Amino acid sequence: MPELPEVEVTRKGIAPYLENCHITGVIVRCQKLRWPIPCNLDAILRGQKIHAIKRRAKYLLLDCDTGTLIIHLGMSGSLRILEKHQLCTPDSPGKHDHFDLLVDHEIVLRLRDPRKFGSVLWHQSDIMDHPLLCNLGPEPLSMDFTAQRLYKQSRGRKISIKSMLMDNTVVVGVGNIYANEALFHAGIHPLRAIGRIGLHRYEKLVQNVKEVLKRAILAGGSSLRDFVKSDGNPGYFQQQYWVYGRAGLSCRNCNKTIKQIKQGQRSSFYCPGCQR
Repeated sequence: MPELPEVEVTRKGIAPYLENCHITGVIVRCQKLRWPIPCNLDAILRGQKIHAIKRRAKYLLLDCDTGTLIIHLGMSGSLRILEKHQLCTPDSPGKHDHFDLLVDHEIVLRLRDPRKFGSVLWHQSDIMDHPLLCNLGPEPLSMDFTAQRLYKQSRGRKISIKSMLMDNTVVVGVGNIYANEALFHAGIHPLRAIGRIGLHRYEKLVQNVKEVLKRAILAGGSSLRDFVKSDGNPGYFQQQYWVYGRAGLSCRNCNKTIKQIKQGQRSSFYCPGCQR
């Protein structure tokens, strides 16, 4: 699933092509994604200017004249920038190319979503009041995501620190891959109860969450399964993994064997020598 780094890489990739452009049309090939694409979206968007492309958690927000177009990549979605001449090739559009946003200068933004868990929605009032966004926690790369905040939220609670990092009301967009990697670099076992972690260790964890996400963005995200950047190329952060997906291999730090366990429906990877 595309997580925050992949969505941010996508945002940076599409913004230069779309910002300050006018929408000339919409093509919907499959309306039934996670939520139905509005039937009148072409009529709503045609002629509107895209003022900015922002991100909140894993949602891309296209700020238009009278509202905001919300795009979520779901489990397997990706966005591509195409020029008009690319639309006439034999393999375009593909089976899973469900949505096109056409703008002037003959540019097309195309959503590819094999599993149809993505979404394309329209919101006309304050975007931060939208039900999908209004209860989200702070952005992990913002000044609002602090060790003091995590420490205060964790007192007297027994849930695991991995579960806390995956809770979007606590912090958004960290995702499974980056939670595993950040916990390794912070030296914290994924099963450790949040109430048993002191402020100093939370400071180290927050620092490593931010550093891991920044490195992932610089590397173009992680290309697992379907993710590609807006230019069609993969990200390369998976080459920098220390624990994720490395069960049975030696730790690059202490040489002990990386372990894999299940937490909820997700796999957690950790080093028994480096993480306590």
